[in-house]
Amino acid sequence: MQSFCTHGVVILNITIRKEQSGDVERIHDVTVSAFRDAPHTDHTEHFVVKALRDSGELSISLVAEVESSVVGHVALSPVTISDGADHWYGLGPISVHPSNQGQGVGSMLMNAAIEELKRINAKGCVLLGDPDYYHRFGFKSEEGLVLPDVPAEYFQALLLQGSIPQGIVTYHESFSATS
Repeated sequence: MQSFCTHGVVILNITIRKEQSGDVERIHDVTVSAFRDAPHTDHTEHFVVKALRDSGELSISLVAEVESSVVGHVALSPVTISDGADHWYGLGPISVHPSNQGQGVGSMLMNAAIEELKRINAKGCVLLGDPDYYHRFGFKSEEGLVLPDVPAEYFQALLLQGSIPQGIVTYHESFSATS
């Protein structure tokens, strides 16, 4: 359990742990809530998480809890890279309930996800997101590592070992789920 502090005042006692079978509905609810009013989304994130889980491609699934309530979730799944690089993962979706945003929950989920990737000897991780937010975790755009039809600055990678692959990244077909 970790506390997030600001100016010496504890705001939340946050526990980050692996998803358990009883969390599925709570993860669904948090994901729907987190993206309900978000711009730049087709609001299918909860379908993506379910499809990844159902297909066995949800490699890492972590929840953030506050007082036994799930307030956040992060999903990681394998990606394919056209140069044949292996052991690379895609991060997302990452969700924090709107009432808990801005309280450090997302940062804690990100840090825990990166530690889990290291634990499983991942070579790296890619994500699609705001560079101003994800740079603090070491993610950056990499020339030659491409997600088609996405502005390069929003597609970012974190190298954990080896070298940056060069090629086109493909997420699992679950990312096309619409129901």
